[in-house]
Amino acid sequence: MSSVNKVVLAYSGGLDTSVIVKWLQEEYNCEVVTFTADIGQGEEVEPARAKAEALGVKEIYIDDLREEYARDFVFPMFRANTIYEGEYLLGTSIARPLIAKRLIEIANETGADTISHGATGKGNDQVRFELGAYALKPGIKVIAPWREWDLNSRDKLMEYCEKHNIPVEMKRGKKSPFSMDANLLHISYEGGNLEDPWSEAEDDMWRWTVSPEEAPDQATYMTISYQKGDIVAIDGEAMSPATVIEYLNKVAGANGVGRLDIVENRYVGMKSRGCYETPAGTVMMKAHRAIESLTLDREVAHMKDELMPRYAKLIYNGYWWAPERLMLQTAIDQSQDVVNGDVRIKLYKGSVSVVGRQSATDSLFDANIATFDDDGGAYNQADAEGFIKLNALRLRIAANRGRTM
Repeated sequence: MSSVNKVVLAYSGGLDTSVIVKWLQEEYNCEVVTFTADIGQGEEVEPARAKAEALGVKEIYIDDLREEYARDFVFPMFRANTIYEGEYLLGTSIARPLIAKRLIEIANETGADTISHGATGKGNDQVRFELGAYALKPGIKVIAPWREWDLNSRDKLMEYCEKHNIPVEMKRGKKSPFSMDANLLHISYEGGNLEDPWSEAEDDMWRWTVSPEEAPDQATYMTISYQKGDIVAIDGEAMSPATVIEYLNKVAGANGVGRLDIVENRYVGMKSRGCYETPAGTVMMKAHRAIESLTLDREVAHMKDELMPRYAKLIYNGYWWAPERLMLQTAIDQSQDVVNGDVRIKLYKGSVSVVGRQSATDSLFDANIATFDDDGGAYNQADAEGFIKLNALRLRIAANRGRTM
């Protein structure tokens, strides 16, 4: 790489990124700016400031991005009912474009010519960070230490810390064997015994949800209110996007809702087994589909379902800032103008059930037509005969030509 003047590093304050600060200073002889994002991971981020200062960092950014994350990334994704490979609610994927965006903003503010991150060369995050960065600032340079250095084990990282007098916080107690990543929407688990897809995840691994077997014997009910496809209130109480997710995580998690164990196809080509807790997202998905079932035109709803897997793959693979994702988002958002009303949800021992839905302004459900009782002539059942015969015409022609099984 050509000479590097100043680097903005996505910095957690943990072992890997603390080593990266010193490594960048040593290898590239450059100034390092650190950026630590609070996106609801549940850990205190302010201690990262003292750690960065101890490493000689002069420009330190610590930003609370929880509301921006929920409002501008998570909520738009759920308007599309987005799910990857039929199961994954994209909790890690959707956080990366926000981090990439803020890295570029800080680079512009500080005059940095380079960004850096701690993602490994085996995973999806390197792709997501860098595709986002290049889309927002085409000339930006990127340093991905895990693709360059030979510090490819915890022991080597610890030796590097000792050699360069990098303070390492040694946490007491049992160390988790899993690689975990958390934000407002979910927490993920990889590694350890999960690398064997046949091995069941141990119950004490889960952090946000109780076991369904241990969940309360009484069901929890709630009413979720929507405006233009977004949740605006729960049980009549207005809430901000981030507060909605925090509340649903707490209540749904207490009812054993939101656990997932999958093998997914990474963009870089390998299969990976991971476990996820997404209590709020599980409820949001169910409730949003319920209010859409009442308010969306049939063909609009079906077209959304056809487009969704492509939209999900774009997010998973890191193309949030790509023109095709922006095009799809425009269409999705336009469809949500009529997605207004309330959904009543029942949470019970790991399950989410829709038990009611209503929309005073936008419901397309007409009880006079749908009833099994006398509809007073609202629907002429005799019309169905011609409808069926017209749709059967091509089938009858083919049968007359002997093209039946």
